[in-house]
Amino acid sequence: MRPFWIAFGICTHVLFAWTVARLFSFLAGTSHGFCSSQLSSWRLPWYGVDIFLAIQFSVLHSFLLLRRTRERWESLIPSLQYGCVFCTTTCLSLLLTIECWQSGSGVAWRLTGVGGWFVRAAFLLTWPVLIYCLSLTGLGYQTGWTPWWAWLRRCKPPPRRFEPRAIYRILRHPVYLSFLGLLWLVPTATADRALLIGLWSCYIFIGSTLKDRRLLSYLGNAYRRYQARVPGYPFLPAGPLARIPFAEPAITPETGRRAA
Repeated sequence: MRPFWIAFGICTHVLFAWTVARLFSFLAGTSHGFCSSQLSSWRLPWYGVDIFLAIQFSVLHSFLLLRRTRERWESLIPSLQYGCVFCTTTCLSLLLTIECWQSGSGVAWRLTGVGGWFVRAAFLLTWPVLIYCLSLTGLGYQTGWTPWWAWLRRCKPPPRRFEPRAIYRILRHPVYLSFLGLLWLVPTATADRALLIGLWSCYIFIGSTLKDRRLLSYLGNAYRRYQARVPGYPFLPAGPLARIPFAEPAITPETGRRAA
Protein backbone atom coordinates (compact mmCIF):
# COMPACT_ATOMS: atom_id res chain seq x y z
CA MET A 1 0.00 0.00 0.00
CA ARG A 2 2.97 2.38 0.28
CA PRO A 3 2.88 3.45 -3.41
CA PHE A 4 -0.85 4.12 -3.04
CA TRP A 5 -0.38 6.40 -0.02
CA ILE A 6 2.50 8.22 -1.68
CA ALA A 7 0.31 8.97 -4.69
CA PHE A 8 -2.62 9.80 -2.43
CA GLY A 9 -0.60 12.38 -0.49
CA ILE A 10 0.61 14.07 -3.68
CA CYS A 11 -2.89 14.16 -5.17
CA THR A 12 -4.30 15.51 -1.90
CA HIS A 13 -2.10 18.58 -2.02
CA VAL A 14 -2.67 19.19 -5.72
CA LEU A 15 -6.41 19.02 -4.96
CA PHE A 16 -5.95 21.39 -2.02
CA ALA A 17 -4.20 23.98 -4.20
CA TRP A 18 -6.96 23.76 -6.82
CA THR A 19 -9.66 24.08 -4.16
CA VAL A 20 -8.08 27.22 -2.71
CA ALA A 21 -7.93 28.77 -6.19
CA ARG A 22 -11.58 27.94 -6.86
CA LEU A 23 -12.63 29.16 -3.40
CA PHE A 24 -10.92 32.49 -4.01
CA SER A 25 -12.80 33.12 -7.26
CA PHE A 26 -16.06 31.80 -5.77
CA LEU A 27 -15.97 34.10 -2.74
CA ALA A 28 -14.77 37.01 -4.85
CA GLY A 29 -17.77 36.49 -7.14
CA THR A 30 -15.66 36.36 -10.29
CA SER A 31 -16.66 32.89 -11.52
CA HIS A 32 -19.54 30.43 -11.53
CA GLY A 33 -19.52 26.70 -10.93
CA PHE A 34 -18.92 24.27 -13.76
CA CYS A 35 -22.16 22.40 -13.01
CA SER A 36 -24.38 25.40 -12.23
CA SER A 37 -25.98 25.64 -15.68
CA GLN A 38 -26.69 21.90 -15.85
CA LEU A 39 -28.43 21.96 -12.48
CA SER A 40 -30.44 25.05 -13.37
CA SER A 41 -31.91 23.16 -16.32
CA TRP A 42 -33.49 20.73 -13.84
CA ARG A 43 -35.74 23.61 -12.66
CA LEU A 44 -34.98 22.99 -9.01
CA PRO A 45 -35.47 25.98 -6.67
CA TRP A 46 -32.10 27.69 -6.40
CA TYR A 47 -32.42 28.25 -2.66
CA GLY A 48 -33.15 24.57 -2.02
CA VAL A 49 -30.02 23.48 -3.90
CA ASP A 50 -27.86 26.11 -2.21
CA ILE A 51 -29.11 25.29 1.28
CA PHE A 52 -28.29 21.63 0.70
CA LEU A 53 -24.82 22.46 -0.64
CA ALA A 54 -23.95 24.79 2.23
CA ILE A 55 -25.19 22.40 4.90
CA GLN A 56 -23.57 19.26 3.49
CA PHE A 57 -20.14 20.89 3.70
CA SER A 58 -20.77 22.17 7.23
CA VAL A 59 -22.01 18.82 8.56
CA LEU A 60 -19.30 16.74 6.87
CA HIS A 61 -16.51 19.06 8.01
CA SER A 62 -17.70 18.94 11.61
CA PHE A 63 -18.19 15.17 11.49
CA LEU A 64 -14.63 14.57 10.28
CA LEU A 65 -13.26 16.72 13.10
CA LEU A 66 -14.92 14.61 15.81
CA ARG A 67 -12.47 12.70 17.95
CA ARG A 68 -14.37 9.43 17.63
CA THR A 69 -14.50 9.80 13.82
CA ARG A 70 -10.74 10.15 13.69
CA GLU A 71 -10.23 7.15 15.98
CA ARG A 72 -12.49 4.97 13.81
CA TRP A 73 -10.69 5.97 10.62
CA GLU A 74 -7.27 5.42 12.19
CA SER A 75 -8.27 1.84 12.96
CA LEU A 76 -8.73 1.28 9.21
CA ILE A 77 -5.88 3.31 7.68
CA PRO A 78 -2.37 4.34 8.77
CA SER A 79 -2.88 6.98 11.46
CA LEU A 80 -0.49 9.42 9.78
CA GLN A 81 -2.67 9.41 6.65
CA TYR A 82 -5.81 10.69 8.35
CA GLY A 83 -4.81 14.29 7.72
CA CYS A 84 -4.70 13.66 3.97
CA VAL A 85 -8.02 11.78 4.08
CA PHE A 86 -9.59 14.67 6.00
CA CYS A 87 -8.16 17.26 3.58
CA THR A 88 -9.28 15.33 0.49
CA THR A 89 -12.81 14.78 1.77
CA THR A 90 -13.14 18.41 2.84
CA CYS A 91 -11.86 19.68 -0.52
CA LEU A 92 -14.25 17.46 -2.50
CA SER A 93 -17.19 18.58 -0.36
CA LEU A 94 -16.21 22.24 -0.79
CA LEU A 95 -15.74 21.83 -4.54
CA LEU A 96 -19.19 20.26 -4.77
CA THR A 97 -20.59 23.41 -3.14
CA ILE A 98 -18.62 25.73 -5.41
CA GLU A 99 -19.24 23.98 -8.72
CA CYS A 100 -22.96 23.33 -8.18
CA TRP A 101 -23.88 26.65 -6.54
CA GLN A 102 -26.97 28.29 -8.01
CA SER A 103 -27.40 32.03 -8.59
CA GLY A 104 -30.38 33.70 -6.95
CA SER A 105 -32.32 36.68 -8.19
CA GLY A 106 -32.24 39.98 -6.35
CA VAL A 107 -29.52 41.97 -4.61
CA ALA A 108 -29.18 42.17 -0.83
CA TRP A 109 -26.72 45.09 -0.91
CA ARG A 110 -24.44 46.87 -3.34
CA LEU A 111 -21.50 49.13 -2.55
CA THR A 112 -20.05 51.37 -5.24
CA GLY A 113 -17.29 53.92 -5.41
CA VAL A 114 -14.87 54.23 -2.51
CA GLY A 115 -16.89 51.85 -0.34
CA GLY A 116 -16.74 49.11 -2.97
CA TRP A 117 -12.99 49.52 -3.47
CA PHE A 118 -12.42 49.47 0.29
CA VAL A 119 -14.33 46.20 0.65
CA ARG A 120 -12.40 44.61 -2.23
CA ALA A 121 -9.08 45.65 -0.71
CA ALA A 122 -10.12 44.28 2.69
CA PHE A 123 -11.13 40.99 1.04
CA LEU A 124 -7.68 40.63 -0.54
CA LEU A 125 -5.89 41.52 2.70
CA THR A 126 -7.90 38.94 4.65
CA TRP A 127 -6.34 36.07 2.68
CA PRO A 128 -2.76 36.54 3.96
CA VAL A 129 -4.19 37.06 7.46
CA LEU A 130 -6.01 33.72 7.17
CA ILE A 131 -2.87 31.92 5.94
CA TYR A 132 -0.82 33.50 8.73
CA CYS A 133 -3.31 32.39 11.39
CA LEU A 134 -3.32 28.86 9.98
CA SER A 135 0.48 28.78 10.00
CA LEU A 136 0.55 29.60 13.72
CA THR A 137 -1.25 26.35 14.55
CA GLY A 138 0.47 24.26 11.89
CA LEU A 139 -0.76 24.60 8.31
CA GLY A 140 0.95 21.32 7.51
CA TYR A 141 -1.29 19.58 10.02
CA GLN A 142 -4.37 21.27 8.55
CA THR A 143 -3.66 19.82 5.09
CA GLY A 144 -2.10 16.56 6.26
CA TRP A 145 1.31 17.44 4.79
CA THR A 146 3.31 17.29 8.04
CA PRO A 147 2.25 13.76 9.11
CA TRP A 148 2.35 12.52 5.49
CA TRP A 149 5.88 13.83 5.00
CA ALA A 150 6.97 12.22 8.26
CA TRP A 151 5.41 8.93 7.16
CA LEU A 152 7.18 9.18 3.80
CA ARG A 153 10.52 9.55 5.56
CA ARG A 154 9.65 6.76 8.01
CA CYS A 155 9.93 8.96 11.09
CA LYS A 156 7.62 10.49 13.67
CA PRO A 157 5.99 13.86 12.97
CA PRO A 158 7.04 16.74 15.23
CA PRO A 159 4.83 17.03 18.34
CA ARG A 160 1.95 19.45 18.03
CA ARG A 161 2.02 21.49 21.23
CA PHE A 162 -0.56 23.90 22.58
CA GLU A 163 1.36 27.18 22.75
CA PRO A 164 -0.85 30.25 22.15
CA ARG A 165 1.24 32.94 20.47
CA ALA A 166 0.83 36.09 18.40
CA ILE A 167 -2.84 36.70 17.64
CA TYR A 168 -3.83 33.59 19.61
CA ARG A 169 -2.94 35.54 22.74
CA ILE A 170 -5.82 37.88 21.87
CA LEU A 171 -8.43 35.61 20.21
CA ARG A 172 -9.13 31.90 20.39
CA HIS A 173 -10.53 31.66 16.85
CA PRO A 174 -8.74 34.04 14.47
CA VAL A 175 -9.01 31.52 11.61
CA TYR A 176 -12.79 31.45 11.84
CA LEU A 177 -12.88 35.23 12.17
CA SER A 178 -10.79 35.57 9.00
CA PHE A 179 -13.14 33.28 7.12
CA LEU A 180 -16.09 35.36 8.33
CA GLY A 181 -14.36 38.33 6.73
CA LEU A 182 -14.03 36.48 3.42
CA LEU A 183 -17.76 35.78 3.49
CA TRP A 184 -18.93 39.27 4.35
CA LEU A 185 -16.39 41.39 2.46
CA VAL A 186 -18.16 41.51 -0.87
CA PRO A 187 -19.26 44.80 -2.48
CA THR A 188 -22.31 43.25 -4.14
CA ALA A 189 -24.25 40.50 -2.39
CA THR A 190 -26.88 38.76 -4.48
CA ALA A 191 -29.65 36.78 -2.83
CA ASP A 192 -27.70 33.52 -3.04
CA ARG A 193 -24.58 35.14 -1.54
CA ALA A 194 -26.66 36.54 1.32
CA LEU A 195 -27.98 33.01 1.90
CA LEU A 196 -24.43 31.63 1.95
CA ILE A 197 -23.31 34.35 4.37
CA GLY A 198 -26.18 33.59 6.73
CA LEU A 199 -25.75 29.81 6.71
CA TRP A 200 -21.97 29.70 6.95
CA SER A 201 -21.84 32.48 9.56
CA CYS A 202 -24.08 30.34 11.78
CA TYR A 203 -21.88 27.34 11.08
CA ILE A 204 -18.70 29.25 11.95
CA PHE A 205 -20.03 30.19 15.38
CA ILE A 206 -21.28 26.65 15.98
CA GLY A 207 -17.98 25.25 14.72
CA SER A 208 -16.07 27.57 17.06
CA THR A 209 -18.00 26.21 20.03
CA LEU A 210 -17.38 22.64 18.88
CA LYS A 211 -13.67 23.38 18.50
CA ASP A 212 -13.53 24.68 22.05
CA ARG A 213 -15.14 21.47 23.27
CA ARG A 214 -12.79 19.35 21.18
CA LEU A 215 -9.68 21.08 22.47
CA LEU A 216 -11.05 20.92 25.99
CA SER A 217 -11.36 17.14 25.67
CA TYR A 218 -7.71 16.92 24.54
CA LEU A 219 -6.10 19.53 26.81
CA GLY A 220 -8.32 19.66 29.90
CA ASN A 221 -7.60 22.41 32.44
CA ALA A 222 -4.83 23.96 30.33
CA TYR A 223 -7.46 24.93 27.78
CA ARG A 224 -9.92 26.00 30.51
CA ARG A 225 -7.35 28.49 31.77
CA TYR A 226 -6.84 29.69 28.20
CA GLN A 227 -10.59 30.20 27.77
CA ALA A 228 -10.64 32.25 30.97
CA ARG A 229 -7.90 34.57 29.66
CA VAL A 230 -8.73 34.87 25.97
CA PRO A 231 -12.14 35.38 24.28
CA GLY A 232 -13.15 33.47 21.19
CA TYR A 233 -14.20 36.66 19.38
CA PRO A 234 -13.88 40.35 20.22
CA PHE A 235 -16.63 42.37 21.93
CA LEU A 236 -18.55 39.36 23.27
CA PRO A 237 -19.56 40.10 26.88
CA ALA A 238 -20.88 36.61 27.65
CA GLY A 239 -21.63 33.21 26.19
CA PRO A 240 -19.56 30.17 25.17
CA LEU A 241 -17.38 32.23 22.80
CA ALA A 242 -16.53 34.94 25.32
CA ARG A 243 -14.10 34.56 28.21
CA ILE A 244 -15.28 31.70 30.41
CA PRO A 245 -14.37 32.09 34.08
CA PHE A 246 -12.54 29.12 35.53
CA ALA A 247 -11.71 28.61 39.18
CA GLU A 248 -8.70 26.44 39.91
CA PRO A 249 -9.66 23.48 42.14
CA ALA A 250 -8.65 24.05 45.72
CA ILE A 251 -6.00 21.67 47.05
CA THR A 252 -6.83 20.38 50.49
CA PRO A 253 -4.78 17.94 52.59
CA GLU A 254 -7.23 15.20 51.64
CA THR A 255 -7.01 15.78 47.88
CA GLY A 256 -3.26 16.15 48.20
CA ARG A 257 -2.99 12.71 49.84
CA ARG A 258 -5.15 11.15 47.11
CA ALA A 259 -3.02 12.72 44.35
CA ALA A 260 0.12 11.46 46.05
